[in-house]
Amino acid sequence: MHPLLATQKDAAAQSLTPDVHRYYAGGAGDQLSTTEAEQAWRDLRLRPRVLRDVGTVDTAVELLGTALRTPVLCGPTAAHGLAHPDGEAATARGVAGAGSLLVLSSRSSVPVEQVQPPGPWWWQAYVVRDHGLTRERAARAAAAGARAVVLTGDVPYLGARHGATRLDLTGRPDPRDTQDPSIGLEAIALLAEASGGLPVLVKGVLRADDALACLEAGAQGVVVSNHGGRQLDRAAPTAQVLAEVAQAVGGRTPVLVDGGLRSGLDVLCALALGADAVLLGRPVLWALAVAGADGVRDCLEAVTAELGHCMGLAGCASVRQVGADLLHLRRG
Repeated sequence: MHPLLATQKDAAAQSLTPDVHRYYAGGAGDQLSTTEAEQAWRDLRLRPRVLRDVGTVDTAVELLGTALRTPVLCGPTAAHGLAHPDGEAATARGVAGAGSLLVLSSRSSVPVEQVQPPGPWWWQAYVVRDHGLTRERAARAAAAGARAVVLTGDVPYLGARHGATRLDLTGRPDPRDTQDPSIGLEAIALLAEASGGLPVLVKGVLRADDALACLEAGAQGVVVSNHGGRQLDRAAPTAQVLAEVAQAVGGRTPVLVDGGLRSGLDVLCALALGADAVLLGRPVLWALAVAGADGVRDCLEAVTAELGHCMGLAGCASVRQVGADLLHLRRG
């Protein structure tokens, strides 16, 4: 773990209330998926190239037509208002300051029209039982300036989070506003239409066949994710399935990944496995809780700087030069 992220994590554990900290940090079941995520990245090994021109190292990427200084993005997490009084508005400022991209949760503490991100952003969506409500929210996000929609596909029901705190974030539960467990691949077209034609990426993909099915249904990207271990415990670590999904997609659309990435070296491994970008979730929450927008900016910039350093050590002058040949496949 990058030292800054470790410091922010420890400080957040002290500054947040115990209930809020457990809500952010907790996973489903015995929390095996949550605890295994970081180790799965640390288990990977690299074979660096030598005598390559790395006098200048460029971490810039382009995703769906948007140029970014870094492939280290802010993933969608709920209720940033529990970490900072400005909530997602502060997060958005920090993300923009790092030259990155925000994926704004549909469970944001701040209404989508009031976040007003100064940089590029995508909107994360659930398809709820009231499809009219889903369409209305997608249209609002598009009108507010979202450049894409990220459909969360791995939450037909909430995971059994025995060790985590469940917080009432919205007041009296509205049965119309719970996930629709009957929705299938048609959700992709629903959101594309409701958002006025924005590209739709599907988050929660851990299988090559699911990735291909999503693309055939019109998705313009996939996010390899096990929801931070908060849905189905024992779901495979994303580091172990990313290559399979990326190979199936074959460069036709962007492939993103989240889950346990805590350093620039982790990001380098993700790029080598076939990701086009990564998403940070909990580290952004810890940073926000500790230092607001500045903390978020510092978190993303620290990981990006470490990525650039590791790219240089590995003989890669640009993200495009990072490939599977960097990975060391151990036998036996």
